[in-house]
Amino acid sequence: MASQNIYILGIESSCDDTAASVIHNGKILSNIVASQKIHEQYGGVVPELASRAHQQNIVPVVDQALKIAGITKAELSAIAFTKGPGLMGSLLVGTSFAKSLAFGLKIPLIDVNHMQAHILAHFIDEEGFKTPPFPFLAMTISGGHTQIVKVENHFDMEVIGQTIDDAVGEAFDKSGKTLGLGYPAGPKIDKLAKLGNPKAYQFTKPRVDGLNFSFSGFKTAVLYFIQKQVKLNPQFIEENLNDICASIQYTIIGILTDKLKLAVKQTGITHIAIGGGVSANTGIRQALKEAEVKHGWTTYVPKFEFTTDNAAMIAIVGYLKFLKGDFATQNVMANSRLKL
Repeated sequence: MASQNIYILGIESSCDDTAASVIHNGKILSNIVASQKIHEQYGGVVPELASRAHQQNIVPVVDQALKIAGITKAELSAIAFTKGPGLMGSLLVGTSFAKSLAFGLKIPLIDVNHMQAHILAHFIDEEGFKTPPFPFLAMTISGGHTQIVKVENHFDMEVIGQTIDDAVGEAFDKSGKTLGLGYPAGPKIDKLAKLGNPKAYQFTKPRVDGLNFSFSGFKTAVLYFIQKQVKLNPQFIEENLNDICASIQYTIIGILTDKLKLAVKQTGITHIAIGGGVSANTGIRQALKEAEVKHGWTTYVPKFEFTTDNAAMIAIVGYLKFLKGDFATQNVMANSRLKL
């Protein structure tokens, strides 16, 4: 079957980005993302506004993905879509559209786990990027998720560590909000951190047993620290912003790498694949690359456009499931709390 011309349309609508991608035998032909700027003024994603924007964006985004791929709807082999996890209203838009399109074209429908897709994005056929060998450890870090996953094969995955409260992306965004950086704050902290001293201020790392994470206490510690310093010096943030951002990022990177070191020790697996929107952070990428030499790891980081929420990762899972004949029925439903 792999020798056939297999065209999969992937649709992603789990949060605030409407995305569509066409993949041909494992190679991405198009990857279109429509971002929603409206949430910036609210300091976070507003679910109702997100679902309305998906309704407006999904038809033109899919149309553009097909045009750039140079194919028609009639040439599609299957439709893959994000079943969950995510915002229910957003998921429903993508699910309903995918089901209707697959039904109308009389082609298979493939449901995809968003978290699984972040991991399998490493298997997109992209020049200059190597795929991790099985078994490997995957660390998925995003605005809503922080996980360490043991991956035996494409569809045999075990979560061995995860956050017990806030995700790493939330730690960046909430800390950034305290500093007045707006939303999303992660990229801004990353940019400013390059100009500061990462050891200027010390923030305590949360103590959590095993491979699980916690960022709630860290986020609160940053808030209290800033409040205390601003009382002493109202210009503290403005005068020390670069150092504060560098120190915040340095601590978060330390939390992540400490858990990865423990995971490697416990499993004996030294191939580390990173994914999720926060993996776009240059400081995290650099730290993991340095760990290759320091700890003997081999680190795999996908192409930048495949790290944040995108439909290419949905399409690659759709392609791999298509090869297995693993299809969904028209009764499939979105699941906002879908587990890996």
